[in-house]
Amino acid sequence: MHTDKIRALNPCASVSIRGQFFPLCPVFTNLNRPDLRLTGVTRLLGILVCASALAQAPVVGDIEFYGLHNLTPERILGPIRLSTGDPIPPSKGALEDRIAEIPGVVLARVEAACCQGRRTILFIGIEERGGPHPAFRSAPEGQATLPPEIVDSYKEFLGAVSHAAGQGRTAEDLTAGHSRMDDPAARAIQDRFLTFAADHVEMLRSVLRNGSEDDQRATAAAVIGYVPKKEAVLDDLQFALQDPDDAVRANAARALNAFAVAGIKVSPTWLLEMLNSVVLSDRVEAVRTLLTLTDKPAPEVIAQLREHGLPAVVEMARWKTPTYALPPFLLVARAAGLTDQQAQTSWQKGDRETVIGKVVGGPQRKR
Repeated sequence: MHTDKIRALNPCASVSIRGQFFPLCPVFTNLNRPDLRLTGVTRLLGILVCASALAQAPVVGDIEFYGLHNLTPERILGPIRLSTGDPIPPSKGALEDRIAEIPGVVLARVEAACCQGRRTILFIGIEERGGPHPAFRSAPEGQATLPPEIVDSYKEFLGAVSHAAGQGRTAEDLTAGHSRMDDPAARAIQDRFLTFAADHVEMLRSVLRNGSEDDQRATAAAVIGYVPKKEAVLDDLQFALQDPDDAVRANAARALNAFAVAGIKVSPTWLLEMLNSVVLSDRVEAVRTLLTLTDKPAPEVIAQLREHGLPAVVEMARWKTPTYALPPFLLVARAAGLTDQQAQTSWQKGDRETVIGKVVGGPQRKR
């Protein structure tokens, strides 16, 4: 099974770690198609092309894995004959199908992220037979829909965010409990979201729970976080974390992250479930929000992380790509009882395994 949809996500969000900001750039964003999240697309691998690589055909850079428990990277790469330096595979769906044919693999997801020169980072997510499996809800079958002005504004917002990313304007302020981007055009549309959410909260709630269209629910998840009384929609956003569509889950996680920045208590239960998803954005957004939840001492959250999500976070902390490995590494360090300063010292020394060993019972060689 695979998806042919390429999601237009926030082109370069940041994680705030006690006042310091670390980039957390998502995948499969295409600046030439701001409406990609809202339409079906072809099976071509979509990438956010870096300015330095525009004149050159991209090739495979680092290959990162997640979801491996019994299988090894070599067991995956051998049958599909893929290695660093190869041309980017032309078909995302075909590559996922080939991986899914490998014995022991139930489901595969391939995603791309820009860029190391002309090299594109590939993430290969695996759900193994008998491995962890997050139980998301079935798709709703109701008829709830949003008015055109909300849908059109969200499309416009995605375009503004994509344009801002091309200009390097991706910073946002979450202290109000919702995103306020530095980019003026995107921020002006977010101001509309404040009015939409205040005036249409019941409609947004109904679409999240009863709307049959994925894009409508994704829009509702993005907008409902702008309500003035945010505690009133906590349950709705937690419900959205269990949605079958990954863009709905991602938007809900981002909204809950902003709530947590504003000091609103957010349950980590479904975020921990998302750590075992085959979808990369689930894992990235879950780590981002869990970092916010543990920015101040949070022994209950750390205890739940150690019980339910640690193997997945450790696997991510071992990724070769620093931009993606640093946030989960910091989360592992917090689970080990280290301060962020101690974690950053180990990171700068290149000594991840000593920190990881504190939570897994001893240093282990990286895959």
